[in-house]
Amino acid sequence: MLVAGFATGAFRVNCYLLAAARDRPCVIVDPGQEAAGSVEDALREHGLTPETVLATHGHPDHVACAGALARAHGVPFRLHPADHALAGTPAEPLGPGVIEVAGLRITVDHVPGHTAGSVVFRLQTPEGGRLALTGDTLFAGSIGRGDRETLVESLRDKLLTLPDDTVVLPGHGGPTTIGRERVSNPFLGGAAVPR
Repeated sequence: MLVAGFATGAFRVNCYLLAAARDRPCVIVDPGQEAAGSVEDALREHGLTPETVLATHGHPDHVACAGALARAHGVPFRLHPADHALAGTPAEPLGPGVIEVAGLRITVDHVPGHTAGSVVFRLQTPEGGRLALTGDTLFAGSIGRGDRETLVESLRDKLLTLPDDTVVLPGHGGPTTIGRERVSNPFLGGAAVPR
């Protein structure tokens, strides 16, 4: 599986391209401010063709280029309906469940708290790895801002139930794992789940 990630814009938002392999269809996740040029460069570098644009939530730093990229490539931009008003650009609804796109099987988990429509995208790689694209819900050593009680419930019910070896690809900063955050993230004390 191919995962290409890079940070863009003043807020250094992580944009990701996901594909089964080089020279295949792909999914663009969270193309934020000033992301379009870097996305196009990565598409050319890896021989990828976008099939859809997805967003973890509707804040402009994560979706500023989503509409333009979707239109340029003639593909849909999908976002949870609860965040459509935040995005400032038209989007198709994205709900919880499993979507199959670009040869990938992606589980969409609704994780309200940072925003009402925040979601996490989970994938299992052919090599046996597990990925969770967490947007601004969970970071290495931190969690998102927002409705703290709702956010803690989402973390407890949807993320801390995942296997420890799940690789977390957050919306800002570097990658981590669920296991590392479970034992070292100072913000997760109130979200602990029984092991």
